[in-house]
Amino acid sequence: MQELYDTSAPKKATNLSINSDLLKKTRSININLSATLELALRAELAKSEAEQWKKENKKAIKAYNEFVETHGCFGDEFRSF
Repeated sequence: MQELYDTSAPKKATNLSINSDLLKKTRSININLSATLELALRAELAKSEAEQWKKENKKAIKAYNEFVETHGCFGDEFRSF
């Protein structure tokens, strides 16, 4: 499966604005801010790309669903469940 982004790309320092109390509390329990932000951004990127894929393939998905509704799924006659 293709990666969402180049995971081997170098890290880049950036400035962020974060609620000061949230920052204080997360630092007090040693939450890794960079790793947490990367995970959150990766999840948002995946969600956004999935939505884009659905939009781009809307016609094909509709056509497939109509075909299945009319003719059933391939291999239905061989299933025992």
